[in-house]
Amino acid sequence: MRVTEVPAIAGAYLFEPTPHADERGSFCRTFDADVVRSVGLDPDAFVQDSLSRSVRGVLRGLHLRSGAGEAKLVRCSYGKIFDVVVDLRADSPTYLSRAFFELSDATQTTLYIPAGCAHGFQALTDPADVSYRIDRRHDPAEDVTIAFDDPELAIPWPLPVASTSVRDREAPSLAEVLKHRES
Repeated sequence: MRVTEVPAIAGAYLFEPTPHADERGSFCRTFDADVVRSVGLDPDAFVQDSLSRSVRGVLRGLHLRSGAGEAKLVRCSYGKIFDVVVDLRADSPTYLSRAFFELSDATQTTLYIPAGCAHGFQALTDPADVSYRIDRRHDPAEDVTIAFDDPELAIPWPLPVASTSVRDREAPSLAEVLKHRES
């Protein structure tokens, strides 16, 4: 498994497995505690696994958690997604930077997103399954959502948005979220 730092987001990593293919199909390791530990992350910190299934064009995000935040490992286990990370850690050298990725079942690459970063994705296939490994139990009271179509972020979503949640459609702008966090 190869690990690559994400230059646009301090502390973010891509974990790229080595697939083994033969006449039966393929096999790869998608999580390795020793590899995670090798970049200074605690593999035992992850306490919850979740899965979302989306149809083509569905957009989920931009989401983050208030308080201590939430670090996560994200992987497209089936299909393909356009994945977005926005650094909202005021003390980060990459504060307000954005990074875009295409994650797919063909590569099984896992993206590590540090706590304090917003995350969202759009399904490029029908369906697209996204697996999450999260370092804190979910508390809906800590959910923060930023408008996916905020002009300040200018995220180049590759498809027209087919569907999104009410929460995502009604999300405040980045400026509003940052103002609320400062007060």
